[in-house]
Amino acid sequence: MSISEFNASFYERFYENPRTRVTTPEEMSLRATAIAGLVQYLEMPVKRILDAGCGMGWMRPGLERAFPQAEYVGLEVSDHLCQRYGWVQASLATYRARRRFDLVICYDVLQYLTDREAARALVNLARLCRGALYFHAPTLEDWRKNADRSTSDSNVRFRPADWYRARLNRGFRHVGFGLHVRRGVPVVQWELEAPWSV
Repeated sequence: MSISEFNASFYERFYENPRTRVTTPEEMSLRATAIAGLVQYLEMPVKRILDAGCGMGWMRPGLERAFPQAEYVGLEVSDHLCQRYGWVQASLATYRARRRFDLVICYDVLQYLTDREAARALVNLARLCRGALYFHAPTLEDWRKNADRSTSDSNVRFRPADWYRARLNRGFRHVGFGLHVRRGVPVVQWELEAPWSV
């Protein structure tokens, strides 16, 4: 998709219209609470948050409740949303910040990028994050088994989950439920709380 397609009608269809939206503010609030709870459980300090591809900012209130002293930065490519909400306008593949972030959220963003852009964005996530990364993108497997095709955006690039895992593993350690910790950051995790392969 081109950047111009992330316009008012895109967000009306996938986020604002109750009949066609892919998620709700309530669901995103629960997701923010879950992410914050996992980060707090791992005793990771959070002073700076990057919500990369923040969309309408529905995770922001939950994150700010959990981390009231933290600085929140909403990053978005959509000109429409940046004008409406005041987000920082940039692509995750090229965005630079003067200081790194303790918590980075990247939820449902990379499927809109080409393989090359997505690979660059994953490298950039490792550069931007000094603590925890919550990462999610719908995969080829999700499209086959999990997605509600009546509301899901099919105009995206579905990649195998292993494509993402291989690139995330270079800079992060997966600790479960989509949460990754920057390699070298010490966290204690009990054996049966950690992800394992079957």
